[in-house]
Order: sequence, then structure tokens, then C-alpha cells
Amino acid sequence: MNKAQLVEAIADKVGGRQQAADAVDAVLDAIVRATVAGERVSVTGFGSFEKVDRPARYARNPQTGERVRVKKTSVPRFRAGQGFKDLVSGTKKLPRGGEVAVKKAPKGSLTGGAAATVKKAAAKKATAKTTTARKTAATKKAAAKKTTPAAQKTTAKKAAAKQTQAKKTTAKKTTAKKAAAKKAPAKKAPAKKAPARKSTARKTTAKKTTTARS
Repeated sequence: MNKAQLVEAIADKVGGRQQAADAVDAVLDAIVRATVAGERVSVTGFGSFEKVDRPARYARNPQTGERVRVKKTSVPRFRAGQGFKDLVSGTKKLPRGGEVAVKKAPKGSLTGGAAATVKKAAAKKATAKTTTARKTAATKKAAAKKTTPAAQKTTAKKAAAKQTQAKKTTAKKTTAKKAAAKKAPAKKAPAKKAPARKSTARKTTAKKTTTARS
């Protein structure tokens, strides 16, 4: 039986194929996460899952017979429960219908079983999400604080550069005006016309005429 067949087998009991698939995924995910974290997942009457550490050792390659050093590692281990063993060995018979293949745990005894593991996994997920959100918010705040002084410095530098450029431009214009004024020739003042002198001849003629009349 593979996973798809397992989902089909319990689909009618949990209300549909999608609900069965979600249930199987949730149970397997919780078991895997708890085992990886070093916790022991125990299901009464079924068995337990746990993480086992293997020290570094020497082994032989089955193909060449060469001695090879194996690094330290961790492996998952499943130990079947007594009820499961009895059913497989034939000591106990499976009930008809197959619904009570594994003995149900009494109420209040699931403090360390699969239910507690599922709750722990959910709590860990919620805690991880909250921690990630807090870290993200703190990172954004820190980035904003760092960015603001840098932006202010950049703005101040730009303003100072603009002022310096304006001063340089003004100085260049003033220098150019002075140079142009020096090069331009001085304008000559227009010469005043001398008043016309009355001819002495007219005066003499007038005097003579007056004397003659007298």
C-alpha cells in the first residue's frame, strides 16, 4: 500500500478524499518534524519513532570488501508496539471491520503521544512565524534608521555642491565682464563745435555805412 492507497482506504471514514489526504499529510509531517527535533513520537498499540545517533565507525564495502570509514550520523528508528507485534505474529486476531486494529489510548493519556506531538509542531510553527515577523520588522526599522542619516548626508552634499557651483558660475561671469570691460576701447567724447565767428568785414562795412549816413 502506498500513500495514495492509504488515503483511499480512510477516505470514507474521515468524510472525503481531500480530508483524508490532509489528515495523512498532517500526521506524517508532525511525526517527521518531531523525530528530526530529537523527540520520541509514541503511538499506543502501534509503535514509536525516534532519532538515533550513530558514532563514526569503520565498515566494509560489500562489493569490493574494502574497509571504509563512515562518519557520524543520525538515523530514524521505528519500534513496533506490543499490540502491533501481536497482530502481525498472529497471537491476536484482527477484529472484523478493521477499525480497532490498534488499541485506543484512554482519555487523558495523550500528553506524550501523537496528539501532543501535533500540538507541539503547530506551536513551533506559530512561534517560528512570529519570530520571523519580528526579525523582519526589526531589520526594516534598522535599515530605515541607517538609510535616513545617509540620505540626509547625501542631500546636504548635493546642496553644498550646488552652492559651490553657483558661486563658481557667478565668479566666472564677473571675471568675464571685467575682462570685456578692459578690452573694449574707451568711447571718445564728441568734439564741441566752435561758435561761428562773425566776419570782421561785415562789422567794418556796417560801421562805414553808419558813418556815411551820419
